[in-house]
Amino acid sequence: MLSLHQLRCFLATYEHGSITGAAEELGYAQPSVSEQVRALEKSLGATLFRRVGRGVVPTTLADTLRPHAERTLASAEEARRAVQGAVALESGTVRFGMFGIARLYAGAEIVAEVLDRYPGVRVELVGQNSVEVQEMLRRGRLEAALVAVAHLESEGLVVTPVARDELVYVSADHENLRQPITAARLARATLVMPETSWRSVDSVRTVLRGFLHEAGHNPPTRIEVEDLEVAVELVARGYADSVLPRAAAEQLLPRLAPGVGYVSLRPRQWDVMAIVHRAGATLSPAAQVLIEVATRHVQEVTG
Repeated sequence: MLSLHQLRCFLATYEHGSITGAAEELGYAQPSVSEQVRALEKSLGATLFRRVGRGVVPTTLADTLRPHAERTLASAEEARRAVQGAVALESGTVRFGMFGIARLYAGAEIVAEVLDRYPGVRVELVGQNSVEVQEMLRRGRLEAALVAVAHLESEGLVVTPVARDELVYVSADHENLRQPITAARLARATLVMPETSWRSVDSVRTVLRGFLHEAGHNPPTRIEVEDLEVAVELVARGYADSVLPRAAAEQLLPRLAPGVGYVSLRPRQWDVMAIVHRAGATLSPAAQVLIEVATRHVQEVTG
């Protein structure tokens, strides 16, 4: 029966053209390598090497076996790494980037599922704004992240869209919600907007700027705040209206502003969520778990 040990001895002998060279590479005694090669030949019923002087020459059957042996050993090594990665995941740290309001897209459920599946793991969800998270990825501080993106290209990063959330106009005055909001109406509105520290690069702001500029208008903002919850509370008190991702509105309005409603923009506008990681990176099992769990949950919330 074939064994990995036999295949390693065979490949080393093939590459070095001698039993002695193979033994030195593998750190085995020469008789041990010879024995493994003979056992392989017996198992296959074929002669793999011919002795020539002090070395050996592979036969055509050895040439046929070589690529199969290489693939078999490579698969065995991948299996070993996969198991080691799974073992590490049982007790290692999962560090994953998420934009600030991702907590409204089932952030707790994501952590809970990972901990249920891997009770010994330590979980870190990192980041406040998508731009900040992408910068952490570029610097190697994170392996992967779920972020909101206005553009699907980012230097040095692979961006894979996984979901989108409609942007909706939120108001305490239901007269404002009788029909979808056009760019002209939005330009006349009194707005409160969150993410003020990131206003120039925030994905929602970027989409709205494009929406308004295409119609020849500029974004109107009367009140700037950091937190989404503060913006919603000010809308509830009638100081201003706002534009939010629909899933965020559905999470926050019943709790913070039960009298507030929302309506679509015309044409409808979307905030896109994507999995992002460094170009050329090999993702660890831990990162792959977070990607799978985060993608599924955000698709359920925005679907």
